[in-house]
Amino acid sequence: MSFTPNDNTPQPELQVVIIGGVAGGMSTATRMRRLNASAQITVLERSGFVSFANCGLPYYVGGLIDREDDITLQTPESLYKRFRLDVRTGHEAVDIDTKRHVVIYKKSDDGTIRELPYDKLVISTGAKPLQPSIPGYENVHTLRLVEDANKLLARLDETPKTAVIIGAGFIGLEIAENLIAKGLEVHLIEGTNQVLPPLDPEMAIVILDELEKNGVHVTLGHTVTKVTDKTVTLSDGREINTDLTIGAIGVRPDNQLAQKVGLKLGPHGGIAVNEYNQTSEEDIYAVGDVIEKVDSVTSEPSFIALANVANRHGRRVADHIAGYKSHPSPSMGTAIVKVFSKTAASVGWSEKRLAAKQIPYRVVRAHPYSHATYYPGATPLNMKLLFSPDTKEILGAQIVGEEGVDKRIDVIATAMAGNLKVDQLADLELAYAPPFSSAKDPVNMLGYISENILSGECDTIEADELDNLDRTEWTLLDVRTKSEFRHGYIEGAINIPVDELRERLDEIPQKNLIVYCEIGLRGHTATTLLQELGYKVRNLDGGYRTYVTYVRSKDNAGNQE
Repeated sequence: MSFTPNDNTPQPELQVVIIGGVAGGMSTATRMRRLNASAQITVLERSGFVSFANCGLPYYVGGLIDREDDITLQTPESLYKRFRLDVRTGHEAVDIDTKRHVVIYKKSDDGTIRELPYDKLVISTGAKPLQPSIPGYENVHTLRLVEDANKLLARLDETPKTAVIIGAGFIGLEIAENLIAKGLEVHLIEGTNQVLPPLDPEMAIVILDELEKNGVHVTLGHTVTKVTDKTVTLSDGREINTDLTIGAIGVRPDNQLAQKVGLKLGPHGGIAVNEYNQTSEEDIYAVGDVIEKVDSVTSEPSFIALANVANRHGRRVADHIAGYKSHPSPSMGTAIVKVFSKTAASVGWSEKRLAAKQIPYRVVRAHPYSHATYYPGATPLNMKLLFSPDTKEILGAQIVGEEGVDKRIDVIATAMAGNLKVDQLADLELAYAPPFSSAKDPVNMLGYISENILSGECDTIEADELDNLDRTEWTLLDVRTKSEFRHGYIEGAINIPVDELRERLDEIPQKNLIVYCEIGLRGHTATTLLQELGYKVRNLDGGYRTYVTYVRSKDNAGNQE
């Protein structure tokens, strides 16, 4: 339904047309109205819903959110009532005459073509699911719109027993969890050698364990070659029987209209914009998933599809159109996902991306608890942070755990946005009480460890470096207790608990030492002691716990080849 001002409305000072609603488009429209009471603001949305929580769609499909009204945040009627916005659903922009400043659009109900003049135009067409050239893939369900969710719900009403999800990224994992909750047998297919490809393998292996623990059948390192109503065929020739197939292999910018108009595009297919989100046409702006963003690490164009980024863009564009000061901000790609009892979050770049780009980095790992261990319910966190050894700039972080993941990744993201150096994390004064944290918050711990590395107080070694370690030159020293050692150790290590080191120095070979404990803390204590005694020592970053996940991720990748 559309709502337009009546004939008595004064002639608007400014005509703003927005193509596409949801996060980017509607944040532009509502902010624009707050800054300009008389502008004519028209939103053209080709779907039936202009404002909805697309990130909530997996939970709507799973039944955790049981009413469509709960995810459709605003309607054309409510937007007109509060903001006097002319919102037209079922209206698709099909062309733009940039010389005449006119949008050509089509009404879905009768197919009529009409024109709409603009002074300023904002493109917020978002992204659309990838459609690979796989036989039968056109019949695969995707989940991007409310209409997609309703189609899936209709299929679930037919009580399917099995489902195949193609793609183990954020959306694929959320759908998997929700279909398990609906009682389906779920198969998850991922072409790479790990789930959650944005994470590093040794971090993602924890999420793989959680998926399999909850009954999800995960297949890694194989792609889908054919889809039928009842089967999915894999690249190794296997067929998986399925009643329902869902594609979650990613999205790409919905740039069809921009291409038709001749707007300049970036290397990832998104619309190229300047610091004010203006396109190659000065009076045309673009926001959200359809544009190229400035990457926070390299300042190069990047494609990041996140709702909060789209909302931020919409606000900045409205400010600029209204003549207010508008400042750009790079995109860090902060993201988080719930996978059954686990949470995985990341910000910035992963180690594998930095290595591939040959950007110098150092790694800091920690395995603290979500809050004080003497207070009931504390759960461990697996934390990894990457920083520049030259500038001390924080390049990225990943955290996996059960509780407290969100607040720690947000603190690190805020530190990155504020250009804090990695060692400054040690000085952050974060809220502490036993139910919420420890006196040394996990983020502070990352800062303390980085301080030790930067000052030279403690030299560290990463688990993957052990693969090429010359064992004739280095001795592995396990400083955990005898009981811990019996439950698992690194091949070739000798065991002397840290509390016994001073009395048993004669048992330590006079050569270079790689020291490790369970998570790195006792290893640091042993390292500083042995350094004082004249040994050359390196502490295994993240300890035995990180080593185990590294070996498992390496073996897992090898098994997929």
